[in-house]
Amino acid sequence: MRVLVTRPRPDADDTASALIALGHDPVVAPLLRVTFETDADLDLSDVQAILITSANGARALASATERRDLPVFAVGDASANAARQCGFAQTESAGGNVEKLAALVTDRLSPRDGPLVHVAGTVTAGDLSGTLTKAGFEVSRAVLYRAETVPRLPPVIAAHLRDGTLDAALFYSPRTAAQFAALVAAEGLERQCGRIIAFALSAAVAEKLSALPFSLVRNAKSADQASLLDALNAAST
Repeated sequence: MRVLVTRPRPDADDTASALIALGHDPVVAPLLRVTFETDADLDLSDVQAILITSANGARALASATERRDLPVFAVGDASANAARQCGFAQTESAGGNVEKLAALVTDRLSPRDGPLVHVAGTVTAGDLSGTLTKAGFEVSRAVLYRAETVPRLPPVIAAHLRDGTLDAALFYSPRTAAQFAALVAAEGLERQCGRIIAFALSAAVAEKLSALPFSLVRNAKSADQASLLDALNAAST
């Protein structure tokens, strides 16, 4: 299958490699551009643990501090793996969403042992800090990166839509899915989505695609890339 990958780099390139290994033909066209806040002031004194809600959060954290001794709690496996690759050995994955991350933190940690730092971008999903604050934790939010949407539909996507040469599209976040829908509508290319199967990481992602007439929208069984690619492979056989 020829598969559109809309997530930002470098994650998009990792996904493309996985698709090639499975025999698919990836078309990489990120709808978000990620930049790190190089002048951010990150104070980790007295902090008992760091929370990350994306792989880019892990990379931004690694670029902002030389410390690798603090425990890191990650929202999912992808962000946990990124943290480990950056040298944070004490990393645990919540395996899902912000609610599961909050539950993991309250199960593992005590408010008495010090504050938490949530490494985030300028736009976040869910209310991690609010949930943990209600549980008695002191949580500060460190904005270490920006994920900005592209202003127009990338030409490579528009060309494939017009030519009818896409079989599938992968969507990893509600924000990316919503941006895809908006940009496709702005170009008047909604009808061209009719032969494409959309694969969404979660129901929240799929909901943002509801305005487009995809031939089918399938959700991953769990919020990770392996499940998303399993769904893709099941549809391609």
